[in-house]
Amino acid sequence: MRAAVVPSLGAPLEIRDLPVPTPGPGQVLVRIEASGVCHTDIHAARGDWPVTPVAPFIPGHEGVGIVEEIGDGVTEHRVGDRVALPWLGSACGTCRYCVSGRETLCEAQQNTGYSIDGAYAEYAVADSRFAVSVPVGVDPMDAAPLACAGVTTYKAVKVSGARSGDLVSVVGIGGLGHLAVQYAAIAGATVIGVDVQQDKLDLAKELGATYTVDASKQDVAAAIQELGGADVAIVLAVQPDVIKQAFASLRRGGRLILVALPKDGQLQVPIFDTVLKGISIIGSIVGTRQDLAETFALHAAGRTRVVAEVRELEDVNDAFADVLAGRTAARLVIRM
Repeated sequence: MRAAVVPSLGAPLEIRDLPVPTPGPGQVLVRIEASGVCHTDIHAARGDWPVTPVAPFIPGHEGVGIVEEIGDGVTEHRVGDRVALPWLGSACGTCRYCVSGRETLCEAQQNTGYSIDGAYAEYAVADSRFAVSVPVGVDPMDAAPLACAGVTTYKAVKVSGARSGDLVSVVGIGGLGHLAVQYAAIAGATVIGVDVQQDKLDLAKELGATYTVDASKQDVAAAIQELGGADVAIVLAVQPDVIKQAFASLRRGGRLILVALPKDGQLQVPIFDTVLKGISIIGSIVGTRQDLAETFALHAAGRTRVVAEVRELEDVNDAFADVLAGRTAARLVIRM
């Protein structure tokens, strides 16, 4: 099979011919149809975060494909099923986090395309319990971005408690942000899209934002405070100054939802304002299998739209460069 491999951390990916993996007990072999390109894949390839992958490895945690073979003991899927291989590759199932529905906090979890090989390949093996069924009628090119960008922002809106009457700012209208705008609108909130590119702001309006703020020309906090201040700010951009602006844009009792993971990010907040204004700061990490099933269900019902560009596996390094340069409309999806 062909696969895009990180030969060593920080090196360009290489297209290699590798043996098709064999599913072990409890695993499925998936013929990959599509794999979304997430900024996390770039962080993984560069070794940006404190816990780094072990090279060589295959990135990709937005894989969607068809089950070709099942290992011993598999009961969740059958040959021919379409499934998604998300970031949460597996979890222990028995710790306090798993049994309380917070499996994404499991300390024994394995992560697709990070600690285990991912979906930048023609085939991948996965724990059958954590391969999530894709509803009939959902295009794999849509399902792939939903497997991370979708479920991550769906979960962020969920944990924010956003509801009808709330003013919600989505900071960074890209692969994640264009979906966050839609989920916040579905929750009944009035949405503000924040970005530095006019085309991204236009996209936010098209997808349900009532207001937009051009961070390259406007004081973001002042512009949002003129609207009364945000009840929720969902931060999907990685620049530390952006987080400060989002914090300053909140009204009393507001919630700052942190999703993006800066390479060298440290959060500094004014304690006086945080306490006296009753500000909550919440970290939101991807979503559970149930969250992903709900994300897929919304899309199958026609409630969301995925904006994506198709790339080929051979162009993976160019795709990374385009993501870093902000040259993408929203999400990139590698077609196998």
